[in-house]
Amino acid sequence: MAASIQNRLDMAQNLSWDDLRLVLAIHREGTLSAAGKTLNLSQPTMGRRLEAAEEAFGERLFQRTTRGLVATGLGLAVAEHARAMEDEVLALSRRLSGAQQALSGVIRVSSSEWFFNHVLMPVFEGFMAAHPQVVIEAVVDTRALDLDRREADLVFRFGGFAEGNAVQRKLTRIDYGLYASASYLNRHGLPEAGEGGNHQLILMDEALGHLSDVVWLQRLLPQARPVFRSNSRDLQAMAAAAGRGLAVLPTLIARPLGLVPVDLGEDAPGREVFVGYHADLKPMARLRALIDHVTESVPSHI
Repeated sequence: MAASIQNRLDMAQNLSWDDLRLVLAIHREGTLSAAGKTLNLSQPTMGRRLEAAEEAFGERLFQRTTRGLVATGLGLAVAEHARAMEDEVLALSRRLSGAQQALSGVIRVSSSEWFFNHVLMPVFEGFMAAHPQVVIEAVVDTRALDLDRREADLVFRFGGFAEGNAVQRKLTRIDYGLYASASYLNRHGLPEAGEGGNHQLILMDEALGHLSDVVWLQRLLPQARPVFRSNSRDLQAMAAAAGRGLAVLPTLIARPLGLVPVDLGEDAPGREVFVGYHADLKPMARLRALIDHVTESVPSHI
């Protein structure tokens, strides 16, 4: 079987890197539409190019199933070959980028939306004024982006980095608290820990239901009813300000909105924010300059 696959690979040496990237993207995403988004290609274009690739190999690279496209044995071999090539290209790209000493060029920075809005943007404004040739490209995402694939150059992440290739340092600690609007508390009264049956909760979406503040709130107010969920802290804060319910929020978001702190007899869990980047990018001058500026500007406890 292995020899047969190798023979097929040898027969398709005329496939371009774009064709191999296409196979790898489909293997990762599982559908033509999702893979097309990663390559900026339409679904019909993806379908035509996949058909051409399979014709070049003389057999199917993917099985069409109810769960999407699942790679065949040959498809897995092609995807693995493409992944190895991608790793080499990305490693070279990181090393070349890391060697750049000019204070110019793009830095892709990833963070949650609220942390960008309330912490990073005021700091970045000073950096961009001092270094007008540096372009900061904001990538707002709750996912743990892949440093190897340079989905971001600099990442601000809650809880730190597990990747062995990441250079990281603790940036700050964020205080959280339980908040509600005065109008909401006038209608519902103050909640008591262990009860809360007449109260309404504003929570993270279910995909983030494991976060410590969500677990904390539902443990202390087990009878309260969720009425709004969002992965955006800013949207949660807006819902709380509109009187929709109780929300655990970073203090620096809640205070400017005039939200009232609610004491349940136990402090809401805070969170630590780490800043990290791939080790290959450590020599990059513009990255070092931005990290220095951020660590000097952001207090160690907010």
